[in-house]
Amino acid sequence: MSFSSAKNFGKRVVGYPEQIVPVVSSKDWIARGFVDPRQRIKNYVLSLFPILSWITRYNLGWLTGDLIAGLTVGMVVVPQGMSYAQIATLPPEYGLYSSFVGVLIYCFFATSKDVSIGPVAVMSLTVSQVIKYVNAHNPGQWESPHIATVLAFICGFIVLGIGLLRLGWLVEFIPAPAVSGFMTGSAINIAAGQVPGLMGITGFDTRAATYRVIINTLKGLPRTQLDAAWGLTGLVALYAIRFFCVQMTKRYPRHQRLFFFISVLRNAFVILVLTIAAWLYTRHRRSASGNYPIKILKTVPAGFKHVMSPVIEPALLSALAPKLPVATIILLLEHIAISKSFGRLNGYKINPNQELIAIGVTNTVGSCFGAYPATGSFSRSALKSKSGVRTPAAGIVTAIVVIVALYGLTAAFFWIPTAGLSAIIIHAVADLVASPSQVYSYWRVSPLEFFIWAAAVLVTIFSSIENGIYTSIAASLALLLVRIARPRGAFLGKVTVHSGASGSEQQQTREVFLPLTKDGITDSQIKIVPPSPGVLIYRLEESYLYPNSSIMNSALVDYVKENMRRGRDMSNVALADRPWNDPGPSRHGGDADQVQNEKLPVLHAIVLDFSTVSHIDTTAVQALIDARTEIEKWADHPVEFHFATILSPWIRRALVAGGFGLGVSSSKLSPDIASVVPYRDGRKSTQDTQDEPVITDVESAGDYKKRNDGSSSVDANPEYVNVVPSDTPFFHLDLAGAVRAAESGVDRVL
Repeated sequence: MSFSSAKNFGKRVVGYPEQIVPVVSSKDWIARGFVDPRQRIKNYVLSLFPILSWITRYNLGWLTGDLIAGLTVGMVVVPQGMSYAQIATLPPEYGLYSSFVGVLIYCFFATSKDVSIGPVAVMSLTVSQVIKYVNAHNPGQWESPHIATVLAFICGFIVLGIGLLRLGWLVEFIPAPAVSGFMTGSAINIAAGQVPGLMGITGFDTRAATYRVIINTLKGLPRTQLDAAWGLTGLVALYAIRFFCVQMTKRYPRHQRLFFFISVLRNAFVILVLTIAAWLYTRHRRSASGNYPIKILKTVPAGFKHVMSPVIEPALLSALAPKLPVATIILLLEHIAISKSFGRLNGYKINPNQELIAIGVTNTVGSCFGAYPATGSFSRSALKSKSGVRTPAAGIVTAIVVIVALYGLTAAFFWIPTAGLSAIIIHAVADLVASPSQVYSYWRVSPLEFFIWAAAVLVTIFSSIENGIYTSIAASLALLLVRIARPRGAFLGKVTVHSGASGSEQQQTREVFLPLTKDGITDSQIKIVPPSPGVLIYRLEESYLYPNSSIMNSALVDYVKENMRRGRDMSNVALADRPWNDPGPSRHGGDADQVQNEKLPVLHAIVLDFSTVSHIDTTAVQALIDARTEIEKWADHPVEFHFATILSPWIRRALVAGGFGLGVSSSKLSPDIASVVPYRDGRKSTQDTQDEPVITDVESAGDYKKRNDGSSSVDANPEYVNVVPSDTPFFHLDLAGAVRAAESGVDRVL
């Protein structure tokens, strides 16, 4: 191919209409998203109360399932609620308040039938740390219950606002390994903090860093008290009943449901037995100071003794402010993760925004009943699901059980041993620890995410749950940004694939395109054939946006300079005429360098596979223009840019705005569309000498086509429709077609 023929390369598309393809306009975008405001308001209000969509169809069959599930969860949430209040360093009745309000209000706003709202271990631990922080900085100014209820109101109000503004998608930025990491670390933290109570060991801060609590517990083993008789017995009994039920279920699968409910009732059964034993042992052993040989709950007020609106003081808000982010994140993150999990398990889809509204309302209203922050409980939700719940109305039944306990059983609660509650907590939070198989799956799927999980666990154990959450979120966002900013891409070659029996008449062949480096190809004997000389195929593996546009630019330009012939012989150019940043071949080895350069193929076309590109922005289009300019300068002639599999009309619009896809030489186009410092003294180009004007206003491109063409179709045959308009000959439906078009142009030039 001669230099003069190379100069004419790029003009081979004579015969193609040169009008710009009609593109979507801003009016199209507005019209597409327009909905009658009245209808939108109506739909929005109705969406706030999902109960309206199913309550009219409620029936006796649903009632049976909801009664069983509601009663089952109710018998579990009563001892758990008091236990979790113990973690939060609050009187036990506050756990019952949170349990009642959570399950009752949630059913009116829920999009999940399985989730049970109420006090949970991780949130209770966070509340205890918040209370400790506020009291440390403002000693004696507010009581612990007041701090907890105000925290519930503020966090609930924040989450409610997020839900009403439909910002629930923000939760999607926190991946599953990060959630699992701080949940695992928190579970270990909680379990370690409850072991001293289980053994009756005192004398150190059980809310300190986990490793310190473990060390101090081991040092304090010689100080073990009589409480261990109740705590250890209860813990062993809980695991023994579970193991027995699992084995009996395997042995007698017909009675699976019976053993399931026996296992479910183990918490209530163990607490009942331990309470009776504590009553028998301690009732006649009260000391003169009013103490008993073991720690018991003592007086639990009957009914709602603390119903009042929370008093929001500016000073308290300032004291809570540093801890609000972590409390809010736990509140919404744990609930969304649980509701999504059970929706996926049971075949329905939850609405994250509505779920945020539900827990927002639950906590803001709950603060008026003395409740502390409540969210979705994994263990009780799993129990509710396995019990055969049919609708969110099961929460009303659970609320009735809690009310009965609050008004009728508080006298019996007096004798509950706190060591028994510690046993229930340890038994419950142990299920939150990720299993070895789950952790190994993180390693197999994505080793980097495994390290995020491990970092969350270690930071939580050696620092605090707050730092563990921030670490996991920050690491996850950093990994996401790195993946967006430094995406992988590949130059492709062809492989011929044969389908059908070898040698049969039905055998078919087709071409597929794989990376030339054989990345991901397990069989090294597969022969990947490069495209025709002078044609490059590049596949982008991420949306083309401002963080990664320079990487894409460098990948194309560097590959071209390394593998394609330089159009101008720089050995004959004086040093004074060479660009300062391009020394070219050395003066002594110039001839040899030019001979080596002549062996390289002449670049004619670049095919870009846009099948994985869902978005493109202004910076990326400008980077592509810059890449085209630099490549054509290197080749010293126009180079075709073909685009395959563009799925979005907005990407086509953006590329047309940048002068791509039209079959027009870049010399006829504006050199940039996003100059940071625009030229103010005018610019002239060769397009001024052309008969046809170049339209740079994409909004008026459709009108330009109508004025010059007067037709909406380029095909006279009514049986056929052009999928890709001929106005943009360098946009192609698939990669194979784009490569054929690029290579056919090479054949004609040669």
